[in-house]
Amino acid sequence: MSNHLSAEQREDLHFRVLRLLGDNPELSQRQMAAELDISLGRVNYCLRALAQKGLIKIANFGESRHKLGYVHVVTPKGLAKRAALTTRFLQRKLAEYDALKQEIAAIERELHEETRRQ
Repeated sequence: MSNHLSAEQREDLHFRVLRLLGDNPELSQRQMAAELDISLGRVNYCLRALAQKGLIKIANFGESRHKLGYVHVVTPKGLAKRAALTTRFLQRKLAEYDALKQEIAAIERELHEETRRQ
């Protein structure tokens, strides 16, 4: 993945991070990177961007005996943004799914025609 993301890729990443944090606010950045299959630097950059926009809050618990580190809390503004991102993400994925179904159907027709000719 290149260092520069398109607006759509950035939106998808923000959606995936907000969704992941909603379920697992205690994940480390390293765990997030592994879960999302992206670099640690990209996770860090994304979290900073989300925090600057007020979509998440980052609490440091470094003094804890359990060394939990950081907890990433999705804010009410972040929850609203995640809902909007979810809608757009689903619309894009459904359009991709429809296009893929059409392509599969066309290939199946071609294969059927080829088989019939032989």
